Amino acid sequence: MRKMSLKLLRIDAGMTQEEVSAALGISPSTWSKWENGKSFPDVLEIVKIEQLFNISYSDIKFLTNNTV
Repeated sequence: MRKMSLKLLRIDAGMTQEEVSAALGISPSTWSKWENGKSFPDVLEIVKIEQLFNISYSDIKFLTNNTV
């Protein structure tokens, strides 16, 4: 499996930023910052992301250049 950005994971799941942030218990602006590489989730949040998208940490690309 190729690494997937947070944005691509969200889009592939058919979710909005608001839906993802609600599922993770964070603000939409926090999710947006993660998608854009302006900040990064902590370990507990990464576990929630893994569970939400059924993906392993090693398959998530956190550093992006604003592309999907």
